[in-house]
Amino acid sequence: MLELRHIAKSFANGSEIVHALKDISLSIQENEFVAFMGSSGSGKSTLMNILGCLDTPNSGQYFLNNQDVAAMHDDTLSAIRNQHIGFIFQTFHLLPKLTALENVKLPLRYADVSDQEADKRGNELLDKVGLAHRKSHKPFEMSGGQRQRVAIARALINKPTVVLADEPTGNLDSKTSLEIMALLTDLHSQGQTIVMVTHEDDIATYAQRVITMRDGEVLTDRANPARALRV
Repeated sequence: MLELRHIAKSFANGSEIVHALKDISLSIQENEFVAFMGSSGSGKSTLMNILGCLDTPNSGQYFLNNQDVAAMHDDTLSAIRNQHIGFIFQTFHLLPKLTALENVKLPLRYADVSDQEADKRGNELLDKVGLAHRKSHKPFEMSGGQRQRVAIARALINKPTVVLADEPTGNLDSKTSLEIMALLTDLHSQGQTIVMVTHEDDIATYAQRVITMRDGEVLTDRANPARALRV
């Protein structure tokens, strides 16, 4: 479903060349729940940006549903992002002047979906994440956990192939973090493919598979035995 072949990415930092990713090859199958871990500078965020079609590698190939994403132009990448990828960010990225429902429906502005269908999908997803009663509230009227639930509903609105979650509990307290992870686990049990970046060991235990990165390379790639204890 997601396949990286010999992906490399480097940046110029003044006169220095930073090799953020070095010859990364890996595959993620449909309905996997994968966590990427690593310290700052390990390359996990750069890799997430490539998986999300927010950045392109210097070399190598990235296939999403058998399409060679690494060779696509910007307009095509934007379409792929909108059609196949749902994003969940640490800082939620909700528009402050829009209601919860309006924020959830936002990605459908760029899709061929009627207003009636957009309302239907948005209301169904807010109900799914337990926020049907808050659909008319704006972000400043909601808690951090509620805002993240809105962001999760927005990530699902286009029925994406894969959900990419970048530190989805990073700005939340412990109790709310567990609630968000329980929600992601439930989505995964319903067939959703999830790829997550986290630096927290306890959050990574929710994933089926944990990939640890260091200095732009995959250090370990292993099944997560702790996952069985949560199912």
